[in-house]
Amino acid sequence: MDMYERIYELYDKKREIERGGGDERIERQHERGKLTARERIDLLVDKDSFVELNPFMEHRSQDFGMDSMEAPGEGVVTGYGKIDGRSIYLFAQDFTVFGGALGEMHAKKIANVMDLAAKNGAPFIGLNDSGGARIQEGVVSLDGYGHIFYRNAIYSGVIPQISVIMGPCAGGAVYSPAITDFVFMVEETSQMFITGPKVIETVTGEKITSEDLGGASVHSSKSGNAHFTAKSEEEALMEVRRLLTYLPQNNKEKPDILQVEEKDHYRPNLADIVPYDSMRPYDVRTVIEDVVDTDSFFEVHQNFAKNVVVGFARIDGKSVGLVCNQPKVMAGGLDIDSSDKASRFIRFCDSFQIPIITFEDVTGFFPGIKQEHGGIIRHGAKILYAYSEATVPKITVILRKAYGGAYVALNSKAIGADLVFAWPNAEIAVMGPEGAANIIFAREINDSENPEQTRTDKIEEYREKFANPYVAASRGMVDDVIDPRETRIKLVQALDMLKNKEEVRPSKKHGNIPL
Repeated sequence: MDMYERIYELYDKKREIERGGGDERIERQHERGKLTARERIDLLVDKDSFVELNPFMEHRSQDFGMDSMEAPGEGVVTGYGKIDGRSIYLFAQDFTVFGGALGEMHAKKIANVMDLAAKNGAPFIGLNDSGGARIQEGVVSLDGYGHIFYRNAIYSGVIPQISVIMGPCAGGAVYSPAITDFVFMVEETSQMFITGPKVIETVTGEKITSEDLGGASVHSSKSGNAHFTAKSEEEALMEVRRLLTYLPQNNKEKPDILQVEEKDHYRPNLADIVPYDSMRPYDVRTVIEDVVDTDSFFEVHQNFAKNVVVGFARIDGKSVGLVCNQPKVMAGGLDIDSSDKASRFIRFCDSFQIPIITFEDVTGFFPGIKQEHGGIIRHGAKILYAYSEATVPKITVILRKAYGGAYVALNSKAIGADLVFAWPNAEIAVMGPEGAANIIFAREINDSENPEQTRTDKIEEYREKFANPYVAASRGMVDDVIDPRETRIKLVQALDMLKNKEEVRPSKKHGNIPL
């Protein structure tokens, strides 16, 4: 056999691998409304940029008939490519081969490409579509998961890790996405759960569908396990591309700065968005959209813990992370879920040198027996810990209310804010004027001939004396009281001033965040 025959043989083998489980299984994949692994990769990366790795790797299992079964590509496609010209590494599980089930060599392919991503300081993306562990291989398949989990954890905070759930993801397999930074799910065709509906029904007697148990809607709104959902696989992959534009390649770099046309940073609308009456709700997104670069806000966890809004945006072309109270949901108060949501986002931004801007309008930590018994103390402490630990530029703008412990927790000067601005209507106090007046002036109100009028007068007295930004500003807890219309100007200046910030912390292995 001469060289050309060897070359033809090589291409024949590669074509066989690229066919995966064959035309019939590919057709079934399409009938489910799903793309194949290679079709997904083609949509995700820049045209003709993908380079495949380890295509010839094969399983070596001999049991349960595996010795006679072929698994082209070992049920997963791995390699590297570019997105918007920047390097990324990825795997895409191939459901047409063994249902994408993970075995020893399948896991080895994924571990190899994860190591390359870390060595080269580039984001890692996992396209998950798997029936779970390859049962025929027994415990070695579980060991394979362990090697992946270990790398997810060790490379956390080193390179961005993104998971896209594009089919089933069950059992131990779900823990890999859970460790990664962001999880995308596709509506109707992707599910995540530890135990499936049949097992649950057998053990507990509860009946539920796969979608109701672990579909995109459930994980994006109830469990919080998914950060983004999309109506189609194509949309999900485009959103992954968009997310990467806000992120650096690794923890030693800063995000790219884009050129913007917006030179006039004065925003007259901001004077009219927030109601002067502190009891009236509004949508904080209207403030965000007027402050950040046009169409640059990219919300994270949009349907989960809606009393806090977090996400990425750009201000004068610079990538920033936003943490904002949402007054139209639970009056912007902090509860267990919103504490977890904000804390994880803060720590991601700090890991990857993304400045954190906080828009504050908070009544406090949400009261109630369910919250107390559910551990609001522990969960709320995560916000304090995350802000205190973060060394990136940290800027707070108090839009209206800043009461009690929640004021301290939301990036106050005391826990390390570089700059705190307040609008002139800001109420910074131990508690709201209504509650404070009822306690401080209780006797005077009760003894008054007109208690209701006295209460109203005392509330206003407390508001004027204490619940305003100038008391805090006089003590240095607020750096400046600003015209709302100049908020963007102040943030542009602040981000420029803080661009070379360095902050050294005590040497330690790591802290012990209250989990």
